[in-house]
Amino acid sequence: MTSTATARAATGFAGAAAPAVLDELDLALVDAVLISPRASWAALAPILDVDPATLSRRWARLSAEGAAWVTCHPGGSTPTPAGVALVELDCHAGSVARVADTLARDPQAVTVELLTGDRDILVTAAAPQGTALTEYVLDRIPAVDGVRAVRTTPVVRVHRDTGHWRPDALDRSQRAALRAHEPARAAPVSVVGFDRELLAHLAEDGRMSYAELSVRTGQPQSTVRARVRRLLDSGTAVLRGDAAHSLLGWPIQAHLWLSVPTDQAADTARALASFSRTRMCSSTVGAANLTVTLWLHRVEEVQRLEAAIVRQFPKATVVDRALALRVVKRVGRILDPAGRAVGHVPPDLWTDAPTDPRPRVRA
Repeated sequence: MTSTATARAATGFAGAAAPAVLDELDLALVDAVLISPRASWAALAPILDVDPATLSRRWARLSAEGAAWVTCHPGGSTPTPAGVALVELDCHAGSVARVADTLARDPQAVTVELLTGDRDILVTAAAPQGTALTEYVLDRIPAVDGVRAVRTTPVVRVHRDTGHWRPDALDRSQRAALRAHEPARAAPVSVVGFDRELLAHLAEDGRMSYAELSVRTGQPQSTVRARVRRLLDSGTAVLRGDAAHSLLGWPIQAHLWLSVPTDQAADTARALASFSRTRMCSSTVGAANLTVTLWLHRVEEVQRLEAAIVRQFPKATVVDRALALRVVKRVGRILDPAGRAVGHVPPDLWTDAPTDPRPRVRA
């Protein structure tokens, strides 16, 4: 097990001291859950060399504190086509926080961030179909009190999503052992029957036990287990572990917008997606045809990485860059200013109608 993550003295934006990072065991546990979100504590114990009871107790504390969590979202093999867009908002003076809070309560706003630079808010928006996304961008967002202007950039392909980022707290052999617990490969399936109810509960807690899922759905445990495995093995649903980035020792989130010649865009995207600091890399339609989200230790790393990208891809132009002042919502989780989860409004990409937009907030 590496200990580099625990030794970082990260500095927050504008030089403010970042919260203390998690200890070495917590970091290893989070890393393990990111790789294998539903692996049992008994399965994880020999890999992490810690007894199952300790792992269970540690995860319960991390979860209760909002420091780490597991959610569920549609996978790339979902039969229902989803539209995704990056939506930049300008707000009237004094209304940014209120607008962000309102947007975060909508299931079509997957992620909501307050940024530096030429936009006040960046929303990663998604809907089950392109028409639903158009309605959300053209009608519902502009109707939010305080919104002054809206600019939309369609996402045509996601080369790396946020679920692939790792804190690098485990060694190679540990990661290999954990991959043995990954879901089996199966053909895509449709979401039918009480699947949507199951998916809603897994979005709340991706590690929810089959016994609890059985109680909540009123279905036998054997039926629940089979349906959950069916959804996960087919890639129709994907479990995603996450954690408060500042507590992981990566307090800085940066966005780069790049313009790359069309014949080089695919190779550039693959290379950027492989960077260890890349959280997300997408092909987009606009003045910038690639967007990259990075997690960093310090602000000054932005310029170093930008310079490295331009050196490696001399025909790429960085059109714009911005830092996240605050992430209000990330992939359905409502976050406090420290990045801890305090509630959730999961993305609803299995139905056309918006779900109840009131966030479920931890007591």
